[in-house]
Amino acid sequence: MKLRSLNYIIIYDGNCNLCVTLVHILESIDQGEVFKYIPMQDLETLNQFSITAEDCQMGMILINTNVPKYRWQGSEALEEIGRLLPGGDVFVAAYRALPGAKWMGNRFYEQIRDNRYTIFGKRSTTYHSPYPIGCKASLSAEKPSTQKVLFSLEFLITVIGKGELT
Repeated sequence: MKLRSLNYIIIYDGNCNLCVTLVHILESIDQGEVFKYIPMQDLETLNQFSITAEDCQMGMILINTNVPKYRWQGSEALEEIGRLLPGGDVFVAAYRALPGAKWMGNRFYEQIRDNRYTIFGKRSTTYHSPYPIGCKASLSAEKPSTQKVLFSLEFLITVIGKGELT
């Protein structure tokens, strides 16, 4: 099966600066070909997938739309997203092969998830992707520019470099 024939939904925190930055990066790479996006604040849409606000508290969710019972959450979702990106399977396989890396990755994800607003800040409005489920790219939605994505990456590198994630 070709990768481009697969479709996945990423449920993310549309009020989290870090989460939105990562969605912008994915949007710029994928351009809505494989991934569609739902902010966890869109409870009406989440209800279509039997997902509650409480479910979202455990982290981002990835759903395979071809087989909706295939779902990943938290660090598992990040790994699967990485695996689905062009060339990403090599990096995910290497990460999974390192002794203790999975355990540390899970703990790291939990710390970021539980402290995301403190570390990265909270948006004043919920971000809605130009690649929502059920339709083509929206002309009115905020699309990330290359400059915005690069700035976001620089911000993440700076925060990580200063050790502010611990």
